[in-house]
Amino acid sequence: MTDSPSMRLRRLADPIWEAQYQHPFVDALGSGTVDQKKFERWLRQDYLFLIEYARLLALAAARAPDLDTMRTLADLLQATLSVEMDLHRSYVADFGITVADLEAETMAPTTRAYTDFLLRTATLGDFAELVAALLPCMWGFSEIGRRLAARPRPTDERYARWIDMYAAPEFAALADWCRALLDRVAGELRGDAAERVEAAFLTSSRYEYLFWDMAERGEQWPV
Repeated sequence: MTDSPSMRLRRLADPIWEAQYQHPFVDALGSGTVDQKKFERWLRQDYLFLIEYARLLALAAARAPDLDTMRTLADLLQATLSVEMDLHRSYVADFGITVADLEAETMAPTTRAYTDFLLRTATLGDFAELVAALLPCMWGFSEIGRRLAARPRPTDERYARWIDMYAAPEFAALADWCRALLDRVAGELRGDAAERVEAAFLTSSRYEYLFWDMAERGEQWPV
């Protein structure tokens, strides 16, 4: 049986995704022993990422090939701006991070590079490339959430809640929808078009790893 495009890409990216799961930051998050200052940095950077992620969804909705896909992407955009970002602001308050703190945060080099890559792909690539660049964030977080949820629950409820959020069936359903969309729009692609989809997926996967690493290392602009 021939693999679907999404499963073929997942197999190609497996060393990257496994490196994410084995990353010291992710491992410590799963056990509830992550350094709080490092996690707070991740939360601040993730807020900035979500803003650009919303722009990506807006571009995806505008470029969607059919009305149903456009509607779902528009719903995701609305949910990100009106629900997920509100939840993020509420969640970070448990760490003493205020809305003013979030708005004063500056993008780290990796956050800037990742979001610039996503928006460049959404603007200059074809729709299949856009979906391939989007998918590792949704699918990867769902997979990490479920893998961490299979481990002993952290005693710090703040970290346990983070795992619960990404291990939720609703989040897995969202990842499944995006996978099905990729399979539909990339299933017939061959040659250069298929290679561009593969490159977008692998590049986003690598940036997902680097985003964890950015928080672990306390990455800053050198000058």
